[in-house]
Amino acid sequence: MSTVSKIMSKQPKTVGPSVSIVSAAKKMKAARVGSLFVKKGKKLVGIVTDTDIVRRAVSTSKPLGKMTVEKIMTSPICTIEGAQSVDEAQDMMGDLGVRHLAVTKSGEIVGVVSVRDVMMFYKRYAQSSIKPEASYSEPKISQD
Repeated sequence: MSTVSKIMSKQPKTVGPSVSIVSAAKKMKAARVGSLFVKKGKKLVGIVTDTDIVRRAVSTSKPLGKMTVEKIMTSPICTIEGAQSVDEAQDMMGDLGVRHLAVTKSGEIVGVVSVRDVMMFYKRYAQSSIKPEASYSEPKISQD
């Protein structure tokens, strides 16, 4: 089985805690990502996701331009060691109810893996294990 470090994004994007939610959303859109780590000084203190923005900000009807990332971020950050398997990442995401995990190496965050990364891994895995001669027709049922 493949490891998380092989499917992770190696340069996760960051944002400061005092950045507005609108600015964070624009940064996510421009970078085509669903999460940003929240960085205070040199330390990563949380993660904000597209789901956080919808559930904790947009749904409240409060003015998004004045609401900061710090108010809606998830903290502490859920992590998984890069040497762990993709299956373990999938299980952890399901158990914790999250779609993004920070990937660590010796305790330091080195990347991020998303549920989409996991799905794409399994899609490629499934496609590589299908034999060209395999038939996808319905099974033949004989009559007695």
